[in-house]
Amino acid sequence: MTDTVAQTIRAALLESDPYAKVRATRSAARDWRLGRLSFVFDVEMPEEPGRPSHPVLLPPAQMPRRGKGSTGQPRIALWHSLAHIEFVAIDLALDMAGRFGREMGEQFTGDFLMVAAEEAMHFVLLDRHLRTMGSHYGVLPAHGGLWSAAQDTRGDVAARLAVVPMVLEARGLDVTPGMLAKVRAHGDRRGARILERILDDEIRHVRFGAKHFTDRAERMGAEPANLWKTLVQSHFRGAIKPPFNDSARLAAGLPLEWYAGVV
Repeated sequence: MTDTVAQTIRAALLESDPYAKVRATRSAARDWRLGRLSFVFDVEMPEEPGRPSHPVLLPPAQMPRRGKGSTGQPRIALWHSLAHIEFVAIDLALDMAGRFGREMGEQFTGDFLMVAAEEAMHFVLLDRHLRTMGSHYGVLPAHGGLWSAAQDTRGDVAARLAVVPMVLEARGLDVTPGMLAKVRAHGDRRGARILERILDDEIRHVRFGAKHFTDRAERMGAEPANLWKTLVQSHFRGAIKPPFNDSARLAAGLPLEWYAGVV
């Protein structure tokens, strides 16, 4: 009997061990690509994904300051925070495919399963980098609010696309070049290669979001840029602030006129 795509995604979401989640996610993406999963949505996605006992998740206001420096604890804290972002990104992409795939179709499902598998690969690269420093994912507290974007948009695929790939991941396009410059200046060639790979992949992830958002808006009879601004103002709790990586955003399908002046 062929497994359904919904069952497979739900199982990956519920994995709490980080490396078990990585394996389940990459297997789901591979099985979908090879035609081993039926396009059937016979189970609901969980409201909360499986999470390991560590890291301890804290509200944003209670997160300790990372401090500055290129060695020791500040360096570990930086890479740990990046690993946590990528770990949560696995769940965000899985939930996107599993929650909205029936509504949005097979291409959408496959695109976000690919995103999930790449986020899983990013997490492994970052955790391995931490281990070269004598550390690993889970040793420090982590931001507990990253999943809130999924909770706030669980009933609206257009809102989910507007906020997660087109705001949160797009912000990664803006800040990664600065981190990359600092990492290179500190002589961390391995870390620089990891960030280069993540930046390249995230441009594609944002492009998937922009593409499917535009398709959705047009089916709704809405002008995509105006709908995006409306949804961001309704569903995103922060502000979209410069500096922007305009070239990377444009390559990802986010032209300047979309986000300039959005508050």
